Amino acid sequence: MRYLAVDYGTKRIGLAICDELEIAASPLAQIKSRARGHLFADAQAVFQVTAEYGVAEYVVGLPYNMDGSLGPQAQLCQKFAQALGEVTAKPVHLFDERLTSEVAEAKLLKAGLSGKKRRARTDMVAAAVILQSFLEAKDR
Repeated sequence: MRYLAVDYGTKRIGLAICDELEIAASPLAQIKSRARGHLFADAQAVFQVTAEYGVAEYVVGLPYNMDGSLGPQAQLCQKFAQALGEVTAKPVHLFDERLTSEVAEAKLLKAGLSGKKRRARTDMVAAAVILQSFLEAKDR
């Protein structure tokens, strides 16, 4: 089964997909967000980019605060996940994404990418980190 992860932001949306054996997550794309308040437009954009990949279920990163509470961005991600489920008619899972952007940034720094190239890839690499963590947690 193929899962697609979404690192949802109000500026950029990172996407990652796993192989059919659910072993490895790979960055797929980064798209521009339609801005806050246009959750269905963002969900439709994600669906358009990913429709050809045979995605069975989606995983949306949920940015908990470090104390475990949900802030405004997490609440927005919950609303986006609901919109994505309605647009795709597929199951959507929410998964804790604390520190994934930092992990993604560290990976890109280690790869030696410049600041501009890192920014262009950070969200989709973060989505891959979210998806890999989801796959590992699912198998436990």
